[in-house]
Amino acid sequence: MRMITFFIAAFILIGLSVYNHKIDAADALSKYGSRGNEVRQIQQRLKQWGYYSGSVDGIYGVQTKKAVIYFQKKNGLTADGIAGPATLRAMGISSSTSNGSAGSGYSDSDINLLARLISAESRGEVYEGQVAVGAVILNRVEHPSFPDTIAGVAYQPGAFTAITDGQINQPVAESSKRAAKDALNGWDPSGGAIYYYNPDKTSNKWIRTRPVIKRIGSHLFCK
Repeated sequence: MRMITFFIAAFILIGLSVYNHKIDAADALSKYGSRGNEVRQIQQRLKQWGYYSGSVDGIYGVQTKKAVIYFQKKNGLTADGIAGPATLRAMGISSSTSNGSAGSGYSDSDINLLARLISAESRGEVYEGQVAVGAVILNRVEHPSFPDTIAGVAYQPGAFTAITDGQINQPVAESSKRAAKDALNGWDPSGGAIYYYNPDKTSNKWIRTRPVIKRIGSHLFCK
């Protein structure tokens, strides 16, 4: 009888452990009703990019949910209003359940986003050109005229065609992952550029007025 009681108790404890794990996993997602620093980061990013106009108060209310849905629709994500792992990665925010940040001082989410943007913007370019695109993004992070995060630079309205046409969501080339790491480690083939463009494809008259530093592959890199 004691043995049966022991097994019943063990079974209940295991069941409670699994149930609590599911609750913890659900709570790890920022969603309507959530509060905290992660919600505040979401609000800050969305406000910076023009998706959100409410207060940055760390409270996931109706306005925040609507802004998240708007962001998700614009970036090819499931528009459920829940800031799950994919949405947080797209925003460049490290989830509280992630493994921490990379040694470069950037989070894994930042590095992944940089690689995705390099892949989308320089697919088919020589390797040096891929690193140069990554360097331009990082140069913007350091420049006073641009947002001071990789995600802020990436999702600045109208900054990159890969964001608006959905190329950012395509599979990432392995070379772009290496290029992201090389750029983060300080290699800047662009010569300090903060702009680049393909002269055979762009119709933007303003970008053609920028002083050209060098050409790598199909891209001109400019100040």
